[in-house]
Amino acid sequence: MPATVSRFIRDESGATAIEYGLIAALIALAIITGAGALGNAINGKFTAIGTKLNSSGS
Repeated sequence: MPATVSRFIRDESGATAIEYGLIAALIALAIITGAGALGNAINGKFTAIGTKLNSSGS
């Protein structure tokens, strides 16, 4: 029984899986944040272009 407990304490395979999961979550968060900022910037550009087109056509 003590050998089983000792082997369980030294086993780090679960820790590696958790680390990979955390890295994947951080990468996903960075992508979502970047895509949101890019979407807002593109929306601002299209709004500015639309405003100029509407005002020049009058």
